[in-house]
Amino acid sequence: MWTNELTVMMAEGVRDTLLMTLVSTLFGYILGLPMGIALAVTDKDGIRPNALVYKILDVIANIVRSIPFLILLILVMPLTKLIVGKSYGSVATIVPLTIAAAPFIGRMIESSLKEVDHGVIEAAQSMGAGTFTIIWKVLLVEARTSILVGVTIAIGTILGYSAMAGVVGGGGLGDIAMRYGYYRYETLIMIVAVVLLVILVQIFQTLGMRLSVKLDRRKR
Repeated sequence: MWTNELTVMMAEGVRDTLLMTLVSTLFGYILGLPMGIALAVTDKDGIRPNALVYKILDVIANIVRSIPFLILLILVMPLTKLIVGKSYGSVATIVPLTIAAAPFIGRMIESSLKEVDHGVIEAAQSMGAGTFTIIWKVLLVEARTSILVGVTIAIGTILGYSAMAGVVGGGGLGDIAMRYGYYRYETLIMIVAVVLLVILVQIFQTLGMRLSVKLDRRKR
């Protein structure tokens, strides 16, 4: 039977899931945005080709992205404990979520920037614009719609990762689904937790798509 205690627990699960997802996405972009810009700029077709820098970043991104999140979660537990003082709970899960998200976000930023018309870049270069100016006022501006769509995808992916963290006590709705739903055979709790996760993803997806349409100058 559903009780007030379960309602409070679910509300706290939603809160913890949002905390993990949004904070991890923020830190993921703090790390991933510069990585993505560097990958796009130093690529052989970029505005400042540099094979060594590109290769180093490319290898780092590929290695981290190839590690399954649950394994990464366990591997970085010592680092997590060093940073936050413990290796479990919603706050601790932010560390591995950020590490997993950064290269994923970097790749999306790289892809978005490479979609920018080279003619626009060449026009800026012909007017004497420097590398930083081209990045800030041309690449990021022209790719903003694609970048915003990428933010929506990143949030959905990170939210899914946060649910996986519930297997090892990561907190949030995933933790509730595992501990109170799966392990205790409380099917209703597990179903409610999953439905709430789906609702959260749909909310972020809808908001992200609407914002991207508003920012897309081609649809104005």
